[in-house]
Amino acid sequence: MVELADIFRIHGSQYRARFKNHMLPNHLKAMQAIEECRTEALGGHVYFCEKCGENHYSYHSCKNRHCPKCQNDSANEWLQKQQELLLTGTHFMNTWTLPDSLRQLARNNQKIMYNILFKASAATLQKLALDPRYVGGEIGMMGVLHTWRRDIGYHPHIHYIIPAGGLSIDGNQWLSAKSKFLMPVKALSIIFRAKFRDELKKTKLFNAVPADTWKKDWVVHSKPVGSGIHAFKYLAPYIFRIAISNKRILKLQDGMVTFQLQGIKYLSTQNTDSNC
Repeated sequence: MVELADIFRIHGSQYRARFKNHMLPNHLKAMQAIEECRTEALGGHVYFCEKCGENHYSYHSCKNRHCPKCQNDSANEWLQKQQELLLTGTHFMNTWTLPDSLRQLARNNQKIMYNILFKASAATLQKLALDPRYVGGEIGMMGVLHTWRRDIGYHPHIHYIIPAGGLSIDGNQWLSAKSKFLMPVKALSIIFRAKFRDELKKTKLFNAVPADTWKKDWVVHSKPVGSGIHAFKYLAPYIFRIAISNKRILKLQDGMVTFQLQGIKYLSTQNTDSNC
């Protein structure tokens, strides 16, 4: 079975020699971690088995969140912690998507754009939550950034898990929201667009945005998700999973990788752009 680490070890140095100047530092760090994971490069521990009388050597894991071998345990630990924070009652999942016209800019300036995406969306939720027609107080939320679709296309969006209610401004009273409706998504999308624009104006990136971006409808989706447990179970794998995991890799042959997504086989070539 071919693993991602095998591909990186065989072709990683050649790929970096060609694309290093166009790669983000965290991408280079992830590649190195995956290449070294469970190898002598990271060292290990010697275990003695009393039954067989032999020593067994176990290499250390890289524990990088992008490593296919290290992600599962981390996902389970994260899920357990989030479930312990859940309140009783209904929760909502809100999804905030970055428009097409901003995605290439986000791809090239991830730290700035992702920070604004979180800041603008969270501020929008809090602003509308203060309206007594919806909550009338401050809400809590847990947000997860997801940057790809099931077809592994670049698609930055945030999922928020939000309790159906919040605290009064003085912090002394719990204010319940409706169980099937939290806030109007049309109003959220308009405020979200405006807040994102205002934050982006503070950076050098604003002039690179097409003018019609601020005239188009932005996408915000909201739905009730019961207790929230199943929503967290849905999100957990995405936080610690990479787009092309080991089980999706079918073969490595003649410098080409064949992998499978949703029942469709894809063949990558040696000319693959580093942005993919």
